[in-house]
Amino acid sequence: MKLSSLSFADQERIPERYAFGKIDPQSHVVLADNFNPQFSWDDVPAGTRSFALICHDPDVPSKPDDVNQEGRTVPADLPRVDFFHWLLVDLPADLREIDEGAFSSAITPRGKGGPLAPMNARQGINDYSSWFAADRDMSGDYFGYDGPCPPWNDALMHHYVFTLYALDIEELPVQGNFKGADVLSAMQGHVLAQASVTGIYTLNPELAPTRIGAASS
Repeated sequence: MKLSSLSFADQERIPERYAFGKIDPQSHVVLADNFNPQFSWDDVPAGTRSFALICHDPDVPSKPDDVNQEGRTVPADLPRVDFFHWLLVDLPADLREIDEGAFSSAITPRGKGGPLAPMNARQGINDYSSWFAADRDMSGDYFGYDGPCPPWNDALMHHYVFTLYALDIEELPVQGNFKGADVLSAMQGHVLAQASVTGIYTLNPELAPTRIGAASS
């Protein structure tokens, strides 16, 4: 199976249009457009009954001590954890494309609704729900897609991995406010094929490379 996007090339920088936050010279970060990217796929295996699409960032700091703190830097060698940005399941088996903005075209304070979504699909809770849990203005259940907004003082370029899964079941056995771990567990034994596209993004003005190879050199 092959996955591609017109929104950004594999291994290249994700445009601000698809991000939650963008660089601002005065305040470090301002809110961005938060459109979901476009995706299309082909070479689907026989027996596919639905698709699931997951976006996760494996580069999130495991400790928040230095995150977005003036005069500090989140060190590149700090252990990292996963942060789920999008959990989309039960996409119909005959679908071959997701349009830009079909699932997200703005930032919704306190989160977009769910789990019901366009195309008779369902969306889970992304990890902004826990990130904003203590924020009086932003706390809520963040269903669906919310794009990149890594720490502005992170020394590490962040990677955003969009993975499409072809499944042998029509409906994934997850219910209610399901999260990333729930989806990964429920898919076990049902994945016929998978394909990924990875983009990079940073809010640190000192990190300017446009390719992953440059970011890691």
